Amino acid sequence: MQPQVKPRNPNFSSGPCSKRPGYDLGQLDIATLGRSHRSAVGKDALGRACSETARLLKLPEGYRVGVVPGSDTGAVEMALWSMLGQRPVDILQWESFGKGWLTDVTKQLKLKDVTALEADYGLLPDLSKVNFDHDVVFTWNGTTSGVKVPNGDWIADDRTGLTICDATSAVFAMELPWEKLDVVTFSWQKVLGGEGAHGMLILGPRAVERLESYTPPWPLPKLFRMTKGGELIEGIFRGETINTPSMLCVADYLDALQWIDSIGGVDAAIARSEANLAVLEKFVDENDWIEFLPQTAETRSNTSVCFTLKASPDQVKAMVKLLDKEGVAYDIGAYRDAPPGLRIWCGATVEAADLEALVPWLTWAYEQTAE
Repeated sequence: MQPQVKPRNPNFSSGPCSKRPGYDLGQLDIATLGRSHRSAVGKDALGRACSETARLLKLPEGYRVGVVPGSDTGAVEMALWSMLGQRPVDILQWESFGKGWLTDVTKQLKLKDVTALEADYGLLPDLSKVNFDHDVVFTWNGTTSGVKVPNGDWIADDRTGLTICDATSAVFAMELPWEKLDVVTFSWQKVLGGEGAHGMLILGPRAVERLESYTPPWPLPKLFRMTKGGELIEGIFRGETINTPSMLCVADYLDALQWIDSIGGVDAAIARSEANLAVLEKFVDENDWIEFLPQTAETRSNTSVCFTLKASPDQVKAMVKLLDKEGVAYDIGAYRDAPPGLRIWCGATVEAADLEALVPWLTWAYEQTAE
């Protein structure tokens, strides 16, 4: 029978992701609107976006946080174009975004000494084969495959290369070993449910040293330049952005950070996301027609949770369409490059109660569309 209770919030998109519980545009501090981002009030807001991020993430001393253009993609590209080329590069690729970074490094930067460590959707590459005398580029969590690295134990403490980590669907939802990560990127529109177009770039001391000691042989667009006269432009990491940001989006981000603080900080956000995953794990255990795409539990994402179904691609599409029509779940189809299936966002802004209300509808939609 058709379930009677629907999720109060049916937004399960993996990006842009659901706003925080209780979100209200009227609660935003919009004192910066209509003001220059270079004004005192504008710089203060952008500066707090950097400093509050560092405080809430409990970053080590010497790590810098900057607001940069182009969402997470822009932040990753800044790192790749500015830092690579000094030494060989290892790139880990097990889903579409890692594949994109491999393409950029080999076909745009045209680096020759590149090792690609690859795996199919649902799997991880062999992490023991990574050479940490090389620069290493990887996603912490494969947003389109639902496969994450289990921890940072595989990352060498005595590495001589840099670790460049795209962590956009992991920051504020998974434990990150900051001392092992030299560059970390993320975007507001993932775990925090913020707005798009702005990226966050976190640099450790080793990344700063690379920027100040190495000049790549290719031209750098203005949007990518982080040094001047061989020294880091520190203002970027105090809120003096390279280009003009949306101050409305900044206000929205500060609201999200305040919410994280109010629930108990990053540890509480991680706990919420893990509790959300537990709802879906119980559902999968109880139903034989749905499985997690990741092959092992330790690599199972607790944000972009991906599933395969005992169903044809057409049935999966019909399920997604039916759930959307019923106002039960929006945007839960698998990523276009991934195997046919479902992808349900379980980041901190999603309520476990909404997932508990959702899962009977998944069964109903599966039965309704059976071929």
